[in-house]
Amino acid sequence: MAEFVIRPLVSMLMGKASNYLLKHYKVMDGMEDQREILERKLLAILDIIEDAEEKGAHRPGVTAWLEALKKVAYEANDVFDEFKYEALRRDAKAKGHYRKLGFDIVSLFPVHNPIVFRYRMGKKLCRIVHLIELLVIEMNAFGFRNQLQAPPSKQWRITDSIIMDSEKDIVSRSRNEEKKKIVNILIDRASDRDLTVLPIVGMGGLGKTTFAQLLYNDPEIKEYFQLQRWCCVSDDFDVVKIASSICQTNENNREKALQDLQKEISGKRYLIVLDDVWNEDADKWEKLKTCLKHGGKGSVVVTTTRKTKVAEIMKTYIDDSHNLGELHKVFLKEIFENRAFCLQKPNDPELSDVVEKILNRCGGSPLASKAFGSLLSNKTSMKEWTDVLTRSNTCNEKRGILPILKLSYDDLPPHMKQCFAFCAVFPKDYDIDVEILIQLWMAHDFIQLKEGDNVEKAGREIFEELTWRSFFQDVKRKPQREKWQLRSSRTVCNIHDLMHDIALSVMGKDCVTIGYGTNKEELLSAGPTRHLFVSYSNIRALLDDYVKKHSPALQTLLYTDKSTFGSAPHLSLRALKYTLRKFPLQPRHLLHLRYLDLSNNWYMKDLPKEISILYHLQTLNLSNCKCLVRLPKDMKYMTNLCHLYTNGCRSLECMPPDLGQLTSLQTLTYFVVGSSSGCSTIGELQELNIGGELVLSRLEHVTEDHAKASSLGNKENLTHLSLEWSDENSEELDQQRNVLDALKPHAGLQFLKIHSYRGTGFPSWVTSLTSLQHLTELHLDGCTMCEEFLQFGQVKALKVLVLRNLSKLQSLCSHDSSAAFSALKDLTLENLEILERWVAIDGEELTFPLLENVRIKKCPKLTTLPEAPKLKVMQLIEDKVHLSLSVFRSRCMSYLSDLLLDIMDTEATPALMLDQDHEVCISTMQLIHCSVLFSSNSLQPTVGVWKWFHQLVDLKIIGCHMLICWPEEEFRSLVSLKKLSVALCSELIGPTKVKGNCTRGRDQLLSNLKELQIIDCESLTELFVLPPSLTRITIISCDSLEFILGRDDRELESLQHFDTPASAENCKDLTTTSMTEQSASPRTNPLPCLVSLDISGCPKLRLVPAQLDALVHLRFVECSALESLDYLGDLPSLESLLLANCKHLTSLPGSLGNYSALQKLTVRYCPAINMKPIYGHLQHRLNSLEYKDISHVCSSDPDEGPKLWEPKSWKYAIPRRQRAGCLS
Repeated sequence: MAEFVIRPLVSMLMGKASNYLLKHYKVMDGMEDQREILERKLLAILDIIEDAEEKGAHRPGVTAWLEALKKVAYEANDVFDEFKYEALRRDAKAKGHYRKLGFDIVSLFPVHNPIVFRYRMGKKLCRIVHLIELLVIEMNAFGFRNQLQAPPSKQWRITDSIIMDSEKDIVSRSRNEEKKKIVNILIDRASDRDLTVLPIVGMGGLGKTTFAQLLYNDPEIKEYFQLQRWCCVSDDFDVVKIASSICQTNENNREKALQDLQKEISGKRYLIVLDDVWNEDADKWEKLKTCLKHGGKGSVVVTTTRKTKVAEIMKTYIDDSHNLGELHKVFLKEIFENRAFCLQKPNDPELSDVVEKILNRCGGSPLASKAFGSLLSNKTSMKEWTDVLTRSNTCNEKRGILPILKLSYDDLPPHMKQCFAFCAVFPKDYDIDVEILIQLWMAHDFIQLKEGDNVEKAGREIFEELTWRSFFQDVKRKPQREKWQLRSSRTVCNIHDLMHDIALSVMGKDCVTIGYGTNKEELLSAGPTRHLFVSYSNIRALLDDYVKKHSPALQTLLYTDKSTFGSAPHLSLRALKYTLRKFPLQPRHLLHLRYLDLSNNWYMKDLPKEISILYHLQTLNLSNCKCLVRLPKDMKYMTNLCHLYTNGCRSLECMPPDLGQLTSLQTLTYFVVGSSSGCSTIGELQELNIGGELVLSRLEHVTEDHAKASSLGNKENLTHLSLEWSDENSEELDQQRNVLDALKPHAGLQFLKIHSYRGTGFPSWVTSLTSLQHLTELHLDGCTMCEEFLQFGQVKALKVLVLRNLSKLQSLCSHDSSAAFSALKDLTLENLEILERWVAIDGEELTFPLLENVRIKKCPKLTTLPEAPKLKVMQLIEDKVHLSLSVFRSRCMSYLSDLLLDIMDTEATPALMLDQDHEVCISTMQLIHCSVLFSSNSLQPTVGVWKWFHQLVDLKIIGCHMLICWPEEEFRSLVSLKKLSVALCSELIGPTKVKGNCTRGRDQLLSNLKELQIIDCESLTELFVLPPSLTRITIISCDSLEFILGRDDRELESLQHFDTPASAENCKDLTTTSMTEQSASPRTNPLPCLVSLDISGCPKLRLVPAQLDALVHLRFVECSALESLDYLGDLPSLESLLLANCKHLTSLPGSLGNYSALQKLTVRYCPAINMKPIYGHLQHRLNSLEYKDISHVCSSDPDEGPKLWEPKSWKYAIPRRQRAGCLS
């Protein structure tokens, strides 16, 4: 029902018609009469629009009238924006913009002659007025009622405490555990209080009322409470009605009703359920609550609500709230089938697939499952079912699948309806950046402002309100990993699928999303749309045609591809996101544009200078445009610009002149100080109220006076600041100190980074940091000349500390270390040449009570670690061994879960003094180089260290060139290890050395190992004895590897001592081989759990002597010595087989007839394999079959490309094929 967004559109037109700029610059001279007529007609329409929207749901004539009104309203919106643009143009002209641009740019303006402008715009306005007058005549004929913006009428549910018998069993089982938890809370904890209020919160349709009914009817509840009452509240929180309902009377007198309530509950332990509460007026609730306090001790009020805000108002204690979770799909299915299949469920696989899709659309909502089931109960054909499933994507009926959620939408104020409905432009499950979303709302003038309001703040309030009402969900901080971003995360949210459907039903064809899997031709040929999101790349020609055909209507284009499209002469775009090599369109075609996102462009070196005529532009995002050298010099005339994102534009040479004239600017993420006279100095920041993050770069070009003029200390909204000098700067050291002193930020700063500062000392605001008590993250990098000590530990809020390249830093704490670093969670120390101790005073110790992550790299004089009782992750990267080995003597080992050691020293042999009282909980460990931990030197018993790692689950050994034989003694201690990766160990040969010779050990090692990965071990010839628990083996580029399980068949006898059945108990997915079979034939099935074997780049591998019955995926690539796979057996579980570049391999493994599970076969460049006897049989059975360059089955044309057999049966109508030139 697209008409639901007409009211805010008409209201927006009213505001634009009376805009101050239009009157001040007299751009509507000669058109005042038409403007006044239009204002009066719009007021008349606003009076009746509420009634018209309601009638439009049932009367096609009214719907057509609303569509016509919407179309004219959009046209009028463009006309008034043109008027406003002309006012802005004249303002810029008065400030000298035309003289700056020159004739070649001035000629780009569509019309700059006042007489011609008045004539052209007069015709447009007269046409709009004429159309509006016709619509008003039709409006009068409909007889709409005058409604003064009354809230929309809602047919609220009438609920009670009774559960329908047909659903009772399913409902009871579905929430049983959840119900027990709440019952215990109500009986045990509530008994100590006079009154407990427990809100049950959740999105509409999740079953809050049903859950409350379960509580209400629970036997324990009935026995415990002396009085129980159920009251359905809905939208009208009338204290008198609620009191009368509890007392079960019809009393209308307020005083009498409240007196009756007090008498009814006085001294009794009661349970009252207030169902479906929407009230946000705290005063109303307090008046009712005052009466409810007259009950006995342990009394409880349970409320159900969709709004978190309501719950916050009503609950008695912080933790007194229960968020109802989604219903498990098992119970959703029961509810659905109970409604859809009244007698007997048909046994139809296709039908089961449709049911699964329906359940996925329910989003855990039992209401949606019931509605679907009821709707489909009288549908008898598969086509009818699939049609309903398809239509549900754009359901637009008020009574249908989602009535409760639709009521939530109807309850919104008009401008919020518009804001939420616009979100239909985003794909489902899309992470919506909240900051960008608000900027898009701004671009379309969706945000309704009161006098003195800040548009950003108003937008944030709208978002928060919509989130409270469950229109947005999963609001979270999403990490940002790009180095050029100061903020480590951004706020993102999602829209539940069902809520997304509501937005789509409201917007209709006004929002179109094109991605993979969508029918692009159908969508783009459907007619004009206003908001278009494109995430699919191969539609350039189609998009060209569409934009040219429907450009007057298109207002949003969010295009994530890097190809371009042709220009269109009459674009009405308000928002454009585009990633391309150069600017896509001529600015004169984008005069309405408010939002422009050209981020992540790695080719664009500059923007066209005429971009400065985009006077409406509010947001310009150039983030991570790595090659961008300059910005247009006349940007100072873009006076509506609020957000300029330049972070990551490291090639920028300077900022355009007079940037301080952009007084609306609130965001400026990267400011580079140029050395030439035509650039802005940082003094231009003085009058700008910028916030968020700011990088000031090339500060060697800044004078002390300019630094003071920047007034950073007055910028209260600035939260992240980076002050950067160039690495090669040669500025006088004293001047740098004075500049840094003048750049003192506001006390509310949360993030500070100082890079390549060469001053002889830090100013006092840096050394003490007492003025920055809100600072949570501090980075100091390359400050090589500073000798003073910084009081890092005195910043109480500091959570992240990064210190790099501080050549004069000797300790982290000078004195009074007891209260230092009380909040620190993440510490990085890197290239600190003389850092020797944690505390400057001898005998003092330093404790990090909350520290969780530590990274220390190249701190050669640091030999000890501090106490950190909550440390979880440690990375130590050192040339010398002393600090790295100290970790084993540190008490922090008791709490570590993740350890990375990179030790280059290969000669050190210090003894490790182990404290056996320490408990080691490390589950993940990465060892780079670390030869000292595999030394066989008798003076260094490293085997003892490994005994500590009995809880280790994941081990990576990388680049250990001293590792010659498999460390089998060390492996004996790793009883919990599940994943082992060994890479770049060039000297590793394989078996353990005994008396100078390498021999294969006989003992079982790593009994719980699941995954083994070996990469680039060029000397490796054999593996250790593999445990039967393995599920995956990956071996890549091991040039010398000859054997995996043994040198010949006789070696398999050594495997018979394994207790195979016991080992196989953990093989949960193994179904093809029984335990009895494994016991009976241990020598032929040494790896009963192995499902994936992937070997590539092993040119000497000759033999894989084992029957692998559980194997699902098998891959051999570039194993030129491999001749046969017959020893693998019949492989009854094999689904995927790839053989490539194995020139001596003569046949496929096993017997063709036993490939019962095979779905995909790929054979490339294996000339010795004869495919003729089997290909005729396989091509009828497999989903995908590919061969290339096989001598026995080849084309007469040697240049002919690879062949793909097409499936011959309808069963395989969608083959899974691989491109012939690519290995899967």
